[in-house]
Amino acid sequence: MGDYVELPGVRTWYETDGAEDAEPLLLLHGGLSTNETWGAQRADLAAAYRLFLPERRAHGHTPDVEGPLSYGDMADDTVDFIEAVVQGPAHLVGWSDGGIVALLVALARPDLVRKVVAIGANFRPTPEIAAEPEMLEHMADDHPAMAQLRDLYAAVSPDGADHWPVVMSKLADMFAVEPALTTAELSRITAPTLILTGDDDMMTLEHTIDLYRAIPASQLAVVPGTSHAVPMERPALVNTLILDFLTKDPVATMLPIRRAGEGRDG
Repeated sequence: MGDYVELPGVRTWYETDGAEDAEPLLLLHGGLSTNETWGAQRADLAAAYRLFLPERRAHGHTPDVEGPLSYGDMADDTVDFIEAVVQGPAHLVGWSDGGIVALLVALARPDLVRKVVAIGANFRPTPEIAAEPEMLEHMADDHPAMAQLRDLYAAVSPDGADHWPVVMSKLADMFAVEPALTTAELSRITAPTLILTGDDDMMTLEHTIDLYRAIPASQLAVVPGTSHAVPMERPALVNTLILDFLTKDPVATMLPIRRAGEGRDG
């Protein structure tokens, strides 16, 4: 089911799934997309958790706002959503832009975050770390590569299909300069974090490894034979990795290197 909640920054659409008395888990969709893209994850995750699926400002059923878009504002909206709707700490599972937002929330409000799964996320702007430097050039609102995302937007946006070029322009501007986190900032994240990526993601593996190494209590999963769309391409494996990380305690490894001083696998 879906409903709106009036948050300080934007009237936000969200959906829920799973048992009401289960631990809360937020699913944070990717940029330019909607909750529809979590279709391959919802059933498995709802069997174990109470799911909350907010659609961010200018995405899906949630309207655009005046002025530019920023990850910081989206993270603030997510904090407001957790406080108003979830009313307690939750697990955050974010894909692409949703993963960036999850990391920002974990950094700003550790009291609201249990564990984080960041899928295909980056902590520096796209021009710095894209596997294909020309990627932003493909983001013209009428580019054929955008057709599926454009159709998802047009089907549900309260701003109407004609607003798509405005949103695309705002997001392209944001992607060019954000996020702008440092490894020193990431080192302050205390929530156990799983960094998950396809082995052929839009961001370089080197950047993903830097992200993994910067967060102290982190684990890394690289799914073979997949791209930035890894949750759609290998859903059963991705769901297993997410649930294993969220539900189980870390195992004690036999030959720790990175975690040798921790006394446990983080």
